[in-house]
Amino acid sequence: MPVERLQRALARAGYGSRRASEELIAGGRVTVNGRTARLGDRVDAERDEVHVDGHRISVDPRLRYLAFHKPHGVTTTMRDTHAERDLRGYLPSGPRVFAVGRLDRDTEGLLLLTNDGELAHRLAHPSHGVEKEYLAEVEGTVTERHVARLRRGVQLQDGVARAVGARSVGRSGGRGAIRLVMTEGRKREVRRMLDAVGLPVRRLVRTRLGPIRLGKLKPGEVRDLTAEEVRGLYRVAGL
Repeated sequence: MPVERLQRALARAGYGSRRASEELIAGGRVTVNGRTARLGDRVDAERDEVHVDGHRISVDPRLRYLAFHKPHGVTTTMRDTHAERDLRGYLPSGPRVFAVGRLDRDTEGLLLLTNDGELAHRLAHPSHGVEKEYLAEVEGTVTERHVARLRRGVQLQDGVARAVGARSVGRSGGRGAIRLVMTEGRKREVRRMLDAVGLPVRRLVRTRLGPIRLGKLKPGEVRDLTAEEVRGLYRVAGL
C-alpha cells in the first residue's frame, strides 16, 4: 500500500471533499499516531492510526465492510461441505471477508462481514457490550412476566443469560412477537432463553448490530456500509 496524502485518505473515508478534509486538518481535529496532523502530511494506511475528533477512522482502501441479510437455512461459513448453503454464493467479488460473529442456520437477518480483524473481534466479543437486537415470533402470548424474567436473567446450562432490553410487540393467532436486545453471543442463546421461559421460537430475525440496522435489505442481499456507518461501528467498539 503506497503512502498517500492525508487529505485524500480522509476524503475517501467519507469526510467530504479534499478541501473539507484540509479544513479538518487545519482546525486541529485530526491526529496521526497521536500527533496533531498538519497540512501536507502523508499516511501509510497499513501502519498509521488516524483519528478525527478523537474517533479512530479506517483509511485503508483494502478494508471492506458489508451488511448481509442472511436467509433462513444458510450456514454462517464461507465453505462447509456439510451445509446445503453457505455464504460463498451471496458475496460480491473482491477482497475476502469474514463474518462478524455467527447466526445459527435457522436464524435470519443482519450479518456483518469485514476483513478488519480488530473491529470484528471487538464487535463480537461480549466484553465490549455491543448490542444485538432480535425480533422473535413465538408460540403463545408474551406477558409482562415473561419480559421481566428475560430482563432479570434466565438460568441456562452454560450460565445465566440476560436481555438488556425486552418488549412485547404484538400477537396474532396464538402466537406472539417480542424484541430482545442482547450483548452476548452464546450459541443459540436467544432461542434457549425464550424456550426456558415457555415461549418456543417459530422464527428469529436479527434486526440490528450496534448502530447498523437491517432496514429494507431483503434476504440474500448484501450492501457496502457507508463511511458514517463504519465510523459508528468504530465508536461502539471503543476504537
